[in-house]
Amino acid sequence: MDLVGPIIDIVKFVGSPIVRYLKYQIKFNNHLEQFNVSKEGLSNRKREIESRLNIELHYGKVAKEEVQTWLNDVEKFLARQEVANEVNSWGCLSCCCRVKILEERAQEAKEIYDKGGSFTNECLVKDDPFVSAVELPIEELQGSGDVKAEILMSLMGDEVIKLGVWGMGGVGKTTIMMHVHNELLNKAKFKKVIWVTVSQTFDIYKLQEQIACSLNRKLEENQNTTNRAAVLSKMLEEQKPYLLILDDVWRRFKLTAVGIPEPFVSDGCKLVLTTRSQEVARTMDCKIIKVKTLSQKEALKLFIDKVGDIVLSDQRCIKGTLESTLKGIVDECDGLPLAIVTVASSLKGISEPRLWSAALNQLKDCKRNVACTDDNDDAFGVLKFSYDRLKSSQIQHCFLCCALYPEDHNIPIDDIIDYWIDEGLIDEMETIQAMKDEGLDRLKKLQDNCLLESSKYRFENGVRMHDLVRDMALQITRTSPRFMVEAGKALTKLHEKGEWTEDLEKVSLMRNKIEEIPSSILSSKCTMLTTLLLSHNNLSIISESVFENIPALKILDLSHNFRLRSLPSSISKLVNLTTLLLQWCPSLTEVPTFSEFGALKKLNLNWTNVEKVPKGLEMCTNLKYFSLMGNCDILDDAISLNLPKLQQLFVDERIALRGEVIGRLEKLEAFHGRFHTVHDWSNFLKCVCDQGDQLSRYSVAVGKYPHLSRPTLPGGSGPSFVGGYCPDIHGDRTVKFGGENTILPPSVDVLYIGRCDNVRSLNDFSSIKDATDLRGCEIAGCEGMECVFTSWINPLVQTLEQLNLCGLVKLEGLFDAEMNAMSPSPPPGTFSSLKSIHLFLCGKIKRLIPSWKLLGNLQSLERIDVQHCEELEEIIASDPEEGGDIIKELILPKLKYLSLRFLRALKSICGRRAVMVCDSLEVIWIKNCQCLRRIPLSLPLVDNAQPSPPPSLKAIGADSEEWWESLEWDHPNAKVVLQPMVHF
Repeated sequence: MDLVGPIIDIVKFVGSPIVRYLKYQIKFNNHLEQFNVSKEGLSNRKREIESRLNIELHYGKVAKEEVQTWLNDVEKFLARQEVANEVNSWGCLSCCCRVKILEERAQEAKEIYDKGGSFTNECLVKDDPFVSAVELPIEELQGSGDVKAEILMSLMGDEVIKLGVWGMGGVGKTTIMMHVHNELLNKAKFKKVIWVTVSQTFDIYKLQEQIACSLNRKLEENQNTTNRAAVLSKMLEEQKPYLLILDDVWRRFKLTAVGIPEPFVSDGCKLVLTTRSQEVARTMDCKIIKVKTLSQKEALKLFIDKVGDIVLSDQRCIKGTLESTLKGIVDECDGLPLAIVTVASSLKGISEPRLWSAALNQLKDCKRNVACTDDNDDAFGVLKFSYDRLKSSQIQHCFLCCALYPEDHNIPIDDIIDYWIDEGLIDEMETIQAMKDEGLDRLKKLQDNCLLESSKYRFENGVRMHDLVRDMALQITRTSPRFMVEAGKALTKLHEKGEWTEDLEKVSLMRNKIEEIPSSILSSKCTMLTTLLLSHNNLSIISESVFENIPALKILDLSHNFRLRSLPSSISKLVNLTTLLLQWCPSLTEVPTFSEFGALKKLNLNWTNVEKVPKGLEMCTNLKYFSLMGNCDILDDAISLNLPKLQQLFVDERIALRGEVIGRLEKLEAFHGRFHTVHDWSNFLKCVCDQGDQLSRYSVAVGKYPHLSRPTLPGGSGPSFVGGYCPDIHGDRTVKFGGENTILPPSVDVLYIGRCDNVRSLNDFSSIKDATDLRGCEIAGCEGMECVFTSWINPLVQTLEQLNLCGLVKLEGLFDAEMNAMSPSPPPGTFSSLKSIHLFLCGKIKRLIPSWKLLGNLQSLERIDVQHCEELEEIIASDPEEGGDIIKELILPKLKYLSLRFLRALKSICGRRAVMVCDSLEVIWIKNCQCLRRIPLSLPLVDNAQPSPPPSLKAIGADSEEWWESLEWDHPNAKVVLQPMVHF
């Protein structure tokens, strides 16, 4: 008992610090958990930005500096040692200090995260400064050569500063100006040639946005148009002298109200507008050049050219029976090229005279029955004739649905065909691919009939509607089928409820700025409404009662509404819904129950923050398309549901899937996802093989995050691959694996290999010999790899089109050294398909192309991009026998892009006594190659043997004027000739 008192005193003495310690430890653990949450959020935002960036990057574009800087900051932050592992090294610090450090790091993560939020709604890329403006796609000019010459003469001279190109709709104004635009790109008259399409729905805010975008700049969204005009004016001042082409102007406006400075002779700037209104051109003080309709002779020639060989093959048809009928049809087209081409296309392949007579009568009826409200409606009857001749009501409906998109909008081919499938305009078939093929066939019919035009959209081919054709389509949809189309009109509010009549079938309000759908808009039922398109708006509020009044709705597109946080519960009452698109709604965290969605066939939750599997998803037994890209919160129990009809499944790679679960989806045709182990991958392959060749498209990752294998510069600074320096390889059948060898199906066409450190070359992968369709290959972070190929027998050397080599620290060459010595002349066909090669952070390689004799096979090579290879001395190995006065010509006929950056040991591109003959070369970009003293470019010689620039060359990016001046040239005048193309 004598010891009890002292023990109690000791406990009292020690207890207080222990309690304090426990409190701090609890606080530390809480802060550690908060920090890890912040870090995970930052990682998710980084992946989101990277995904968007990969979509937006294409030829002529690079990441904006602020985007690249942010990504590098994230790389630096995430590259630090895991905090949980650092705790041991903090033993000497007090708990208070530990908590403080965690608070500081969590705050740093939050600041970086918030900064990344500024990229949510803006374009992430800009024009590559070393790639000049891209030419516009053009069609052959019809009978307008004199007008084009007059426009060019006016623009190249000094007297005319504002030009109005005036003419009827469909007469060819835009086509002429596209030719002028492309021709002026190669002239030194203007620093910048800017093309902006204004369109019928004139909006100052939108026009300001378009001009700024064409300058690769961004205007503040929350500023009024007056303040934005002041900023835009300064942007344009920096581009003087410039030519601004405003296509399709419908009404007069003040240039200064938009932010376009009045052009003057003294500043060299000029303005051209195309318009259907002479009054618009006159009141905007333009010199007017009229584009006339074709003469009868020109019209007849154009018609016969377009109608095809059947008429041309028998001249008696023209001189005899068909002569008067053919001329009658041409006369009804009133000399409008668009009308002539459209009608001729619809009659192509017909030789029976009676059918031509019937067509002439039908054309006259169409023109009589179309009510003309102004001169521009004259062509509507002719265009309606081509529409009527489609005959199939399904194809006609496919055509009309293209008018749901905004005016002058480029529609990616995959998007429009998917939309037709969603609408049920293409009959159900055995496979999705068969339906897509049918969609392509219909698209071709519409293009062959000149009702749709080809266009280019980022990586994808697309289509667009001529504005006159779209006007005709919208005129048809004012009656039956009944459409309401207010797409791309910068609306902030919906129209009054009087517009929402009971007979409405489709409503398109996409690409506006609508913030709310109030209950007053749909206070009465629209019982026939089946399609509601509200993508790319600013929606944050949808009234609870809205969906109660559209019970027949089948397609609902709410995608790209960044502020949309929730959906009203009434959406669950849409029992006929077949398509629900919610992608790119990052504020959306939950959705109502899906238990009544038995008809649902398509669900897209890409890049949302929906955290749980939608309740009742198991009831969606008709689901054929399910996508969860960019969303890692929904675990694979969503994929474990019984979805027997699923044909397309896209799951974020951060979710590890079970092979036997995915393998049970017997109808699966397209798949994107990740298997955690090779065992899961093998189980999946076994199931797929048992099902035959049904799986036609896939992108599969095997292992733990193999897509993160691309290295960055030490410390995470400098250019990263996401910045556009090492583009992704696109294919239909992609496999990515990291850490260990894996099985490859024979059908794979793109292969990514990451961090397989125990392999010396590609030949060490046992199944590589089975990949006979391989077209693209990237190898990243494999620290043991010494060469890519050890045998000429590898099928890759003949089929490979794109090769990316990243962070291979021991790589000594593309081919084994002994192999080079034994066979310095590679077999025919070696790299004969290769189009691009990218090399990054491969420190030991000294020569990219190990033998100049290999060049004879590289006739398809279009792009060479080499960066941060410390010991690289030559791009193309010198000829060991070179010497004397003989200059060897190394011919690379398709090479377009040569980029050499941060190569401090580089001394030669192709040897001292060799020149490169590159007739297709467009861009040379050389940065931080201080030992390089010669650009061995063969220049064509003209009069008096003087050099001239290669006709295809558009830009040379040079490190500095000092380096440029230090270069040696094979011809004394070469530097002077190339100087105008140099950018420092």
